[in-house]
Amino acid sequence: MAFSKKDQFHPREGDLARYAAALAHPARIAILKTLAQRKECVCGEIVEILPLAQSTVSQHLKVLKQAGLIQGDVEGPRSCYCINPGALERLSELFHGLLAEMPETKGNPHGKRKSCC
Repeated sequence: MAFSKKDQFHPREGDLARYAAALAHPARIAILKTLAQRKECVCGEIVEILPLAQSTVSQHLKVLKQAGLIQGDVEGPRSCYCINPGALERLSELFHGLLAEMPETKGNPHGKRKSCC
């Protein structure tokens, strides 16, 4: 049986990597911001807001949904999406935890390096 190298890491790192990959495109960040501002399920308006084709928006929504950052229902031609608040809370915890573990940022509120290589 083959094992993935990912299995050798703590699940926390896997969660953070999954979220980071989903956030790796500016359109996905714009979608998350739009959904967060609306504070409700958003249907076709996302396509009207972003300067992207409907198929492109759909692909980005799919990535965000697979990462668990958004929730959505597809009923025929109608799709509605909203933020997954639990996932955003977890994302925040993971990023704060990562930054807290960085020796350059510990005790340094501005995140500036104390020394350089």
